[in-house]
Amino acid sequence: MDARFDDLEDGYEETHYTPASIGSPSLIADDVHVRYRVFGGRRITQTDQGLLRKALNRGRRHVGAVSEVHAVKGVSFVAHHGESIGILGRNGAGKSTLLRALAGLLPMAAGNVYSAGTMSLLGVNAALMGSMTGERNIMIGGLALGLTPKEVREKMPSIVEFAGIGDFVNLPMSAYSSGMAARLRFAISTSVVPDILMIDEALATGDAEFRARSQARVEEIRDEAGTVFLVSHSIASVERMCNRAIWLEQGRMVMDGPVDDVCAAYKEATRVRPKKK
Repeated sequence: MDARFDDLEDGYEETHYTPASIGSPSLIADDVHVRYRVFGGRRITQTDQGLLRKALNRGRRHVGAVSEVHAVKGVSFVAHHGESIGILGRNGAGKSTLLRALAGLLPMAAGNVYSAGTMSLLGVNAALMGSMTGERNIMIGGLALGLTPKEVREKMPSIVEFAGIGDFVNLPMSAYSSGMAARLRFAISTSVVPDILMIDEALATGDAEFRARSQARVEEIRDEAGTVFLVSHSIASVERMCNRAIWLEQGRMVMDGPVDDVCAAYKEATRVRPKKK
């Protein structure tokens, strides 16, 4: 369950990496576990269970065995204001699952997340309405971030400019390329500086100019005492954007520390070695 720092029991001992020259804690992950069920080859969420039970009770068809996946296994760490934290790992390591659990979008089987501020999750699957224009999506996204309609209209030109979509802002989102949509999501999500910004692969698309603007924006958020989490398959992106990294393997934390140290260890562990003859 999510909670505030006020609810945290006395006596919590920080056992992981503690960086120097950082602010106060912004988020604590305390022994976080995430489990989900796989039924007939797809993930089953709690909202699916009622429908699943009905289908089984009706006995209309055989849909295969149900198995449980322990996706995140006892992850604990303390994030601070002013940090940008990269989450590294191979496919299936639990990176995105952990991020969504921290954001409160996935239920935890055990453990707690304590946050000191508002969170904004940005990802390639973030909800934008394809039938609506970019302008309308900006308005809806801005209102969801707590802005007034007047404030959204004031920010509209800068959001459009940052996203680089030009006159496409007047077209339905369904006409956008995946890169344009990703840039607009980033521009909307960072139009207000959140206390905690969570990015899931959103920077994987875009040209060099957009990546440079994105990096500058993340640094700006971090410098304004925010906390940034970045999930990425790209080690270069993590090295470029972050000052700390967490390495996950099969749902467990392998390493937590300065970004250069963690990335170097991860590169060595995942390096493809020539086969012996």
